[in-house]
Amino acid sequence: MRRLLSYTLLFVFLLAVSQPDRSYGNEEPAESGDIYFQLDTFANILAILEENYVDEIDTRKALEGAINGLLLTLDPHSSYLNKESYRDFKDETQGSFTGIGIEITVQEGIITVITPIEGTPAFRAGIQARDKILKINGESIKNKTLIDAVKLLRGKKGSEVTLSIFREGFKELKDFTLTRDIIPYHSVKAKVLTSGYGYLKISNFQNNTTEDVKKELITLGKNEPVKGLILDLRNNPGGLLNQAVSLTDLFLDSGVIVTTRGRISDQDRSYSARKETFRTDYPLVVLVNEGSASASEIVAGALQDHNRAIIVGSQTFGKGSVQTIIPLKDGTGLRMTTARYFTPIGRSIQVTGITPDIVVANKNSGPSASDGGKTNSRVREADLDNHIDNPKEQDGTTSAFSPEIKEQLDRDEQLKSAYNILKSLVRYQLSPIAAEQ
Repeated sequence: MRRLLSYTLLFVFLLAVSQPDRSYGNEEPAESGDIYFQLDTFANILAILEENYVDEIDTRKALEGAINGLLLTLDPHSSYLNKESYRDFKDETQGSFTGIGIEITVQEGIITVITPIEGTPAFRAGIQARDKILKINGESIKNKTLIDAVKLLRGKKGSEVTLSIFREGFKELKDFTLTRDIIPYHSVKAKVLTSGYGYLKISNFQNNTTEDVKKELITLGKNEPVKGLILDLRNNPGGLLNQAVSLTDLFLDSGVIVTTRGRISDQDRSYSARKETFRTDYPLVVLVNEGSASASEIVAGALQDHNRAIIVGSQTFGKGSVQTIIPLKDGTGLRMTTARYFTPIGRSIQVTGITPDIVVANKNSGPSASDGGKTNSRVREADLDNHIDNPKEQDGTTSAFSPEIKEQLDRDEQLKSAYNILKSLVRYQLSPIAAEQ
């Protein structure tokens, strides 16, 4: 550790002596805004602490803390990834990890949920987007880094963790006890709602997302050509930019998908669609909500700007920045915000998010709904004993909803609205472009 400190002091000294106007000893010090003066001050403080602090200083830990402190002054998405965190990050984009299944960020010094991942312990427990996590296992985590919070949330499969959460509408903190599990990152699920109408759910954007989507679309059209598709991006926290671009490319023949603009010219890029041989010219409805963030907002924004899809649901999260992961020599990494992204017509969704074309509140979508999982109290025909079943859907097709799909539509108002909109587009042979005009 002393050798490490010596190298740090030597580095600062070499920087200092290269500056001819520096002052030493009893002479007047340099301006406090001088970067070399600040580095000198840091090195002096570290040396004093190592020699005089009541307990022995872990110099490596102190330096890591200083790096984290530096990044905390920038934005909530920039962070230092130690070896363990960097390894976890690579695992997340490749396969799976053990935890509770939430995407988090820092807002005003508070760990905040971006979204729970569908089907995970957090989703089943009713954790919602924008929940504020104030304690983990009874320990306050205010002003903790994302890395600190992630370490506390992860653990062995089967172990428990208790989150103390504040949510808009809560009068006091509420504890949620969750059992950790393997969080699989197979990001694509698909099903046929009824004859010719497909449903595709993307939970996040990882390495193979676009290829998985292609396979699912082929499967959807095996028995009968797809007449219309619902693309569900709700509670999708984002992921890899290149996958968001290639996914959007499946539904566009030409035009800009997204542009990024940074402080240096190398970060200014434009991603455009290319003519795909893969058939996806059917009407498209995209579902979003407050848990749709980053890459999912790129997809929704591009399809909306090109009038290729009708966006249905609620206002999205509003994460409009691009993070670059830079591997460091010692096996650690730097996650750094390098650019903002803009939709094809130049909209930045940072903070504001994507506004749906048709806003639908989702009051009956299960445990993660905004009403805390309450169900509609109205009595319907279907609730009456011995009611007569509807033998088939009344849209000219011969196939009825399966009991599973019917139940899903009954409890998911946004999905039901998306289906009705898609059915209208197909019935009148309208593309979303024509519907806009």
